[in-house]
Formats: sequence, structure tokens, C-alpha cells
Amino acid sequence: MRRVKLDRVDLQILKDLQNDGRITNVELSRRAGISAPPCLRRVRALEEAGFIRGYHADLKAEALGFDVLFFALVGLDNQSERVLAEFENLVAGWREVRECHMARGPSDFVLKIVARNTAHENELTTKLTSAPHVVKVQTIQVIRTSKTHPGVPLEGESAEPEADAG
Repeated sequence: MRRVKLDRVDLQILKDLQNDGRITNVELSRRAGISAPPCLRRVRALEEAGFIRGYHADLKAEALGFDVLFFALVGLDNQSERVLAEFENLVAGWREVRECHMARGPSDFVLKIVARNTAHENELTTKLTSAPHVVKVQTIQVIRTSKTHPGVPLEGESAEPEADAG
């Protein structure tokens, strides 16, 4: 992986791609203030350097039949690397588990999980509690999401939305 030193143009490219992964290279280059060929080279370099992990569509879970979002705090009986890796490999195969984070604190893992309904949530929770090495599962069902903003804050992004000037 090649190391890239980020300058103003790179940060602008990353900001624009993070906000709209479908932006054309022509529009991206216009916003960055450079021509299209060097812009494309910079994007490729940012990808190769690992700053850009991929591109995806942000799908509406409810429209696709997943009406329940919940988090599961999972405690294991052992924190050996073998047991941790076994658990990560297990839940990697569960399509409803959308995120798996090893955590520091009262739980070993935090999982973000989608379910079709409450019965499906209960089924997934039962599956989780019966998994090898799992000794504790606490679930938190999401009632409403007021903010979801993937990615990271980048230099030049304002904390507050800008008001229209006109």
C-alpha cells in the first residue's frame, strides 16, 4: 500500500466522494479545481493507499422489509485471540449483522443488526445467546434515528449547515 500525503485537493476529493460516491470524475475534478485526468489518478492513488475502502448505495432498510434495527452488546467467556476470532468469523456469516465492533468496556463486542420484525429480532437474539463462548447479550432496539452520517469529518466541513445566501 502506497502512502499518500494528503493536500487540499485530496481532502476535497475525499469530501466530495464521501458525500456522493456517484459523482462523475468531471464534476469531481471541477470541484477540486484540477483537470479530469489528474483527478482520476488522485482517486486511484487514494484507493490504493487505503483512504477509500469502497463505494456503496445507502439502502432504506424499511423499504426492503427490515423494520427493526437493534444493537447487541455481547460478552464472551474468554478473550483469547482464538475465541475472539471465532466469534468474529461466526457473525461475519450472519447477513443480518451489518457491523461488528470489538469493544473496550463491559462488553466484548457491539453488533449492529437488522431484522424483519420483532419476532425475527427475538430469533436472532436466541441464535446469538446460544453461540459458542457467548455468556451475555444485551439488546437495544432503535426507536428512531435522528442522524446517520457515514464516514469521518474532514477538514473544511462546517459543523453547522450553511444558510442560503440568497
